[in-house]
Amino acid sequence: MTIAEWDLTQTTLARLQKRLPDVAVLPVGATEAHNRHLPEGQDVLSTLHVARRCTEAAWQVTRAVICLPIIPYGVDCNLSAFPLTIHVSQATLDALVRDVVVSLYGHGVRKTVILNGHGGNDFLPLVRQLQCDLPVHVFVCNWWAVGHDQYERIFSAHDDHAGEQETSVALALYPELVELEQAGLGHARPFRFEALRQGWVRTSRDFARLNDHCAIGNPSQATAEKGRMYLDLVCDRITRFLIELAQTPIDEHFPHAPDPVPPTQNRSGT
Repeated sequence: MTIAEWDLTQTTLARLQKRLPDVAVLPVGATEAHNRHLPEGQDVLSTLHVARRCTEAAWQVTRAVICLPIIPYGVDCNLSAFPLTIHVSQATLDALVRDVVVSLYGHGVRKTVILNGHGGNDFLPLVRQLQCDLPVHVFVCNWWAVGHDQYERIFSAHDDHAGEQETSVALALYPELVELEQAGLGHARPFRFEALRQGWVRTSRDFARLNDHCAIGNPSQATAEKGRMYLDLVCDRITRFLIELAQTPIDEHFPHAPDPVPPTQNRSGT
């Protein structure tokens, strides 16, 4: 077996003493229902795959990116009507992520990418506070949304939870865990208020009020080929970002571009 130096759970002290990473990837998932046909660990399994695949590819180029162990729980109070949903509060999750970032900073790692695999997790307020408190740079990537500009090219209909996209990803990665014959159709009750339907007023959804199988979106058109196409697109984009991030030194403007060159004065001096 070849030790994966880009995987913190496999690498060794001897290797870390020779070379410390510049970028850490922290995958975060959730443990919850995904319709009746997908595994409860959908967000853990798929997110860990994306994190490991992208980190390995970026490490091959930079030797400076490392994948941390995944956090398998997320903010799931609005799914807790479904059996064995594991919910942790955002405050609890933030405290854990903060401690990880602080630990990394103590070892000189100042760039962290939170690779988020669950829509209920919201890390931006934490990132804002961390970057005010410490000289660190934390980035949040909701990996399932990375390819949304190409969504209609790959998938037949938009969905939200445990529909065609997630089922296709599952069929591509772990088809033995997918039981399509058990799937509900994913028809969910819409909001009754136009403002909510249009999106300029927002609220949290109690999934038990949507339907009885915790899904928004029909998985019947899902295929492994669609899942592979989407994963290839997403992983290519994330990998390129990790490479750029590792290869870019931190300066006074990071992560913003340097000041633009001022325009040359004209001959009249005005």
